[in-house]
Amino acid sequence: MQSFLQYRRFGAAVQTQHARDQTKAAALIRGNHEVSQNPRRQQETSGSSSSSSRGRKDQEEEKDLEKAEPRPSASPPENVLRDEPAEEKEDSIPDPEEVDPDGDLRDQLNRIATSHSKYSEHTAMGLALTGVHVRDRSTRDGGSGQVFVVGYESEQDPLNPHNWSRTRRFVVTFMVASIGFVVGVASAIDSSILDPAAKEFGVSEVVESMATGLYLIGFGAGALFAGPLSETLGRNPVYISTLTLYMLFIMASGLAPSIGPQLTFRFLAGFFGSTPLTCAGGSLSDLWSPMERVYAFPIFANAAFTGPIVGPIIGGFIAQSSLVSWRWTEWVTLIMSGLVLGLVCLLLPETYPGVLLKWKAAHLRRVTGDERYRAEMEIRDEGFLARLRRALYRPFLLTFQEPIVILVALYLTVVYIVLFTFFDGYTYIFEEIHHTSQGVTGLCFAGIAVGLFGASALVPLIYRWAKRDLAKVKEQGGSRLPPEFRLWFAMLGAPAITISLFWMGWTSDSTISIWSPLAASVLFGYGILCVFISSYQYVIDSYETFAASALASVTLIRYMAAGGMIIVGIPMYENLGVHYTLTVLGCISAVLVPIPYVFYKYGHRIRKHSKYAIDPS
Repeated sequence: MQSFLQYRRFGAAVQTQHARDQTKAAALIRGNHEVSQNPRRQQETSGSSSSSSRGRKDQEEEKDLEKAEPRPSASPPENVLRDEPAEEKEDSIPDPEEVDPDGDLRDQLNRIATSHSKYSEHTAMGLALTGVHVRDRSTRDGGSGQVFVVGYESEQDPLNPHNWSRTRRFVVTFMVASIGFVVGVASAIDSSILDPAAKEFGVSEVVESMATGLYLIGFGAGALFAGPLSETLGRNPVYISTLTLYMLFIMASGLAPSIGPQLTFRFLAGFFGSTPLTCAGGSLSDLWSPMERVYAFPIFANAAFTGPIVGPIIGGFIAQSSLVSWRWTEWVTLIMSGLVLGLVCLLLPETYPGVLLKWKAAHLRRVTGDERYRAEMEIRDEGFLARLRRALYRPFLLTFQEPIVILVALYLTVVYIVLFTFFDGYTYIFEEIHHTSQGVTGLCFAGIAVGLFGASALVPLIYRWAKRDLAKVKEQGGSRLPPEFRLWFAMLGAPAITISLFWMGWTSDSTISIWSPLAASVLFGYGILCVFISSYQYVIDSYETFAASALASVTLIRYMAAGGMIIVGIPMYENLGVHYTLTVLGCISAVLVPIPYVFYKYGHRIRKHSKYAIDPS
């Protein structure tokens, strides 16, 4: 709905802009006709650039022309003139070799304006239209001649998502975060009903835990497609279509008659539910400037991590209830997802700049009748399938060629192994040691949720540091902070993960109050969210336009590993016990503590070896 309304708004804005700039184009043509018909005036005009006697009006006209976008090549595309006589082409269009690239734009316009081509007005319009620049197509683009590359009208263009009101951008951010929340709930809600589900299907709890593990593996596999698709079709179609398919497979897993179909449908639900974890980074980059993302991104991060925490809370109470089946974990997930899908269909607009400018270019082609108006993503003369194939190839390319993607992926992989193995231990820590019911055991996950929101308390401090550092960068002639400033969250939070694991491991005893492991879980939630915020924002800032593809690579690796550890985690707690399992995890996490500090110091050197990473300097 919102995308449809957006498309119509783009059409109305283009009509208004075209009518306004038509006057400018007509003045250019009329002025150049007068110059060509008055040799004396032409001589004065051609010499005016070096004459000190030029009038104020001519000076202002010249400035207006130079404000137009880069100068066009003198040769228009062949398809524009293909139905004209050859001699008319030679008379009306200057030979590229005869055009002085530093010559006056007025002279070039004069020669174009004197042609009898019906496209003369269009050419002048391409020069006069604000936010459009002219460029020659290269052989790599698959075409020849000129194209009018369409951009936003100005830095303040209201059609640019960065210029939407803050309220509207927050609403869109909350919508994307809500998708992340419901698919996160689905990722962990089944972990609380292992016992009744395993008994119904006649399998062990380890086998039933594969329902959660395969969902996470599906997350990783689906990310490879969701990110590139959003950079080809736009964010909105991908959110809506994948969320719909995800819901169908959640319903199918709730109706599964045996363990085989349940595992299959859970994998497919995860595959299509991976969208927000890859596309959300791109959506936030579409909406917020790097400075604004300091406080905007934690909104999504909190929702994405609160989902896996709320899931076991809901599942725990369903599991202990004698009134409802364990299958209600899927029905509750389905109901929540349906509500979110309805809101997304009604309220979520398109934010991807490539698609928005493609809409604008389509409206310009319709209004002007000139097929040369193209968005940046349309310049290359290739079909949709070719563009999609190139986009799908990109995550693999980033995975194997980009050192930042490889290192961040490995870092988050180990963090997620610790995270999901830690989740497995809640049953052993609280039910077996402190003898809580299944519902209360699920409620104990709320301690992690408190820690997640505690990490948001760092936002004002980090934002103040960012403003201070940005002022220093601007004093030195720069315009933006390097991506490494995003690592402050991880540097302040990574040590908390190690501390919390040792704390919980060696205070989980029946003689010690249950509040001790609960307090440790608060610290764990704080540290995990800090690492997540830093890692995701570092990748987004490093790759920007290709953020979704880069995050797809990161998501694939870490969720494949996390899905496997869900299955391994239960035997670890059974064979090693709570104390030693959490000690092993604490030692693993201790190895990770220095990594954000290393990135902070040497990240700029790593980015120099990256082909697709940006260089803020």
